Amino acid sequence: MAEAGQRLILAFDYGTRRIGVAVGNELLRSARELTPLPARDGIPDWNVVSRLLSEWQPDLLVVGLPLNMDGSESEMSTRARKFGNRLHGRFGKPCEMVDERGTTREAADRSRGGP
Repeated sequence: MAEAGQRLILAFDYGTRRIGVAVGNELLRSARELTPLPARDGIPDWNVVSRLLSEWQPDLLVVGLPLNMDGSESEMSTRARKFGNRLHGRFGKPCEMVDERGTTREAADRSRGGP
């Protein structure tokens, strides 16, 4: 596995109907969105996920953790954690959960030319 700062990362934005996917390169400090995965009650086609991992060969998997603004867990954060655990269990890749509070606002600010 590559060292921190040089890893290829496959990131997932868990949802019950769709799971967003992006690939990022720490060294280049770049990321790009991939085609979202359709999901049925939060369960993707694991064969498609397997193909993504084969294609990109990521060093690390990341799953967004949708916490409440006060930091408490929600039903969706519990489901996202379960999804992350399944990713790790099925594919044996390290999987980190990342607090995604405020990321929607940050993305909107950046798209408007903000900080």
